[in-house]
Amino acid sequence: MKNAHDLVEQARARIQEIPLGDAEAAIQAADVVIDVRESDEFHEGHIQGATNIPRGLLEFKLSGTPELGARDMNIVLYCKTSGRAALSAASLQDMGYLHVKSIAGGFDAWAEAGKPVAKPSLPSFE
Repeated sequence: MKNAHDLVEQARARIQEIPLGDAEAAIQAADVVIDVRESDEFHEGHIQGATNIPRGLLEFKLSGTPELGARDMNIVLYCKTSGRAALSAASLQDMGYLHVKSIAGGFDAWAEAGKPVAKPSLPSFE
């Protein structure tokens, strides 16, 4: 019987997982950067310009959003440590997306490396 770790490792074997050192260039070249973490995680901090589509909604959102329908788009995915992003990348490949990359180490590795982190600002009520 497989567990979540087994599924992630299976996904990693067939996707393009890029090292953190290549992430900034991949992000610059991407048509869309998708953070597949939950919205509360995203609001605590994320990569600038990323769109938040939680893992559980990803396939439905991409299927229902014409702007994200082109199968030749350059897509970069990330999550907290890279497991959900690997599963997401494999799923998008199964849907026919041709240029999907996942960031190894995810957002935690990005933040620990001192890369810029965007945090939404709350409005002032003064």
